[in-house]
Amino acid sequence: MTNLNAQTTVGELVRERPARSRVFEQHRIDYCCGGKRPLAQVCAERSLDLDKILSELQASDQADARFVDADTMRLTELAEHIVATHHAYLREEMPRLDFMTRKVAAVHGDTEPRLRQIREVYVAFQEELTAHMMKEEQILFPMIREIETATAAPQFHCGSLANPIAQMESEHDSAGDALAQFRSLTDDYTPPEWACNTFRALYDALAALEQNMHQHVHKENNVLFPKALRREAELTNPALA
Repeated sequence: MTNLNAQTTVGELVRERPARSRVFEQHRIDYCCGGKRPLAQVCAERSLDLDKILSELQASDQADARFVDADTMRLTELAEHIVATHHAYLREEMPRLDFMTRKVAAVHGDTEPRLRQIREVYVAFQEELTAHMMKEEQILFPMIREIETATAAPQFHCGSLANPIAQMESEHDSAGDALAQFRSLTDDYTPPEWACNTFRALYDALAALEQNMHQHVHKENNVLFPKALRREAELTNPALA
């Protein structure tokens, strides 16, 4: 069992044991876009009980987790997993969310004006994520697959892998901002008592979207991208291998 260290970043803690994401989700600790911050710092900033969080993480380590261990995957395998699991989820779920955000805002927007804000945020989120996935599948992930099997550093049109990765991480931050707005505008995904079934289904779908996106971004920001950059560095400087 990996020893828990409060100075380890939250992204690294989830990379080591993916089931720990359950604890962070429960306490709304950002382990994907905010994954580069030490746990102690995050707890201090959020006024969370560090010892309690560490205890819950320890219990999580001892539990039977059913999470994919992304850190054990090779670069190509992980990229394909992300496409088959998370990109596929978004392509299936985003049209449904598009319909529900439009319908619920139209029907209940006069009673709950925040529904119109949710709709506006969602339209921008969907547009950006659609383009984002295309860039990953057609540009970045093929580069990552190439670098895994290369025997010398490839000459990419964009220079280093660091350049497109930085752009993808910036877009992840933008998606994270949208997710934070969804949570705020829905009162933590809590529908009012008078909400109809479609209204309730929308909030449930947005909560599921947040959880899936957290896992998605974590696997890229904290596992796939660092591994790819290390591989590129090894090819550029064989002494690092």
